[in-house]
Amino acid sequence: MTQTRKPVHHPVIAAFRAKRAESLQLRVADWITKFAGSMLFVYIHAVGFAVWMVWAEKSPWPTLTLIVSLEAIFLSTFVMIGQNRQGEFQQMKADHDFSEQELELKTNTELTRAIHAMTTELHRRIIDDPDEGSHVTDAARS
Repeated sequence: MTQTRKPVHHPVIAAFRAKRAESLQLRVADWITKFAGSMLFVYIHAVGFAVWMVWAEKSPWPTLTLIVSLEAIFLSTFVMIGQNRQGEFQQMKADHDFSEQELELKTNTELTRAIHAMTTELHRRIIDDPDEGSHVTDAARS
């Protein structure tokens, strides 16, 4: 029996999704943005507008213009909500990456200093005081 594992996500992605899942407004905005950016949305509108213009009204243009304008206003708002969401996510990821890089830099600096200290001590024992180095070698052989 094989188990399927959930994909492991970046910690920022997990936190971001958890935060968005907590808010009904954000979930609704995400759903509308996702739907409005789909081909199904385009197909529904194309069919709906065609049916309405051909069979529903004799002079559909004034009403159609009003409806399309209102829809454009709302959809542009959802686009901005999506852009704000992306900006917030990018900032969270940048903050996380910065703190991780700072930790990595600190660790690398500590390792570099430790390597430098060991190299300096090894140099001192072998080059500066070769007799002490031979005693260490003799002791290691015994």
